[in-house]
Amino acid sequence: QLVESGGGLVEPGGSLNLTCVTSGFSFDFHTMYWVRQAPGKELEWVADISDVGSAYYGDDVKGRFIISRDNRKGILYLQLRAVKPEDTGMYYCARDRYGNVRGQGTQVTVSS
Repeated sequence: QLVESGGGLVEPGGSLNLTCVTSGFSFDFHTMYWVRQAPGKELEWVADISDVGSAYYGDDVKGRFIISRDNRKGILYLQLRAVKPEDTGMYYCARDRYGNVRGQGTQVTVSS
């Protein structure tokens, strides 16, 4: 199970911290992903982090978002910094890059 939280309304340039609590699988052995879906668009890979903490980011978020994980607690995080209106969307944690196995999502809205 994957349960996201932490979304909300934030002004451009602001920050937000997303959390994904996991259960039911061996979290510490899996690469984990954040994907998002903007209104009217397809799912988009945002970032991923390997079991040992190697992180990779999409070009749109590199330098602004930080993905991290707590293997002991089975929790995945995404820190959003310097957000832009185009970051608006539903954010999902997922077990694959394409979001085939994902949680219910948490909504992020960037607006003034």
